[in-house]
Amino acid sequence: MSDLESVFCRTPPWRAFARRFVVPRVLPRDPAALGAEVLEIGCGSGAMAAEVLRARPDIRRYVATDVDPAMVALARRQLAGFGDRAEVEEVDASGLPFADASFDAVVSWLMLHHTITWEQVLADAVRVLRPGGLLAGYDLPDSRRSRFVHRVTRSTVRMVAPDDLTAELEGLGLGDVTVRPLGIAGAYRFSGRR
Repeated sequence: MSDLESVFCRTPPWRAFARRFVVPRVLPRDPAALGAEVLEIGCGSGAMAAEVLRARPDIRRYVATDVDPAMVALARRQLAGFGDRAEVEEVDASGLPFADASFDAVVSWLMLHHTITWEQVLADAVRVLRPGGLLAGYDLPDSRRSRFVHRVTRSTVRMVAPDDLTAELEGLGLGDVTVRPLGIAGAYRFSGRR
């Protein structure tokens, strides 16, 4: 994530955007469909984790992870008010240190394109899902606008085309795979069940 993106993800407008538009459009409407134990890969500042925890009081354990130590420290401060419901760990998403079938859901908020090896990240996310578990999130498509924004912000990225993501999720054995427009700035939401 670039310095500009890092600063933006800490702002009140970003949190308001996440609360009003992203969380309701990406997560299942039925709170039980998400489950009680959730892993977030690439949590950044913890803004999305905070919004999910606020929206879903039934989540008992939300583990927010990021590879960047500065983001981990920031997320820990952001999520401290959630007590035992929230944990923050420094973790590389391409090598999750969790046992197989550890979580009811794995979520990814606008970060797959930052991982470069997004296929490996998705495979590991599926590995830690329990049978019936949900993989859900949203990302930016491989478009001229996305590439331009990341070039300007000097981010190292590998954009994920929706068709490629669909094929990868299906190839990992997920069912009920959906990859659809989010209706915001060309982004798309995705989900699948193990």
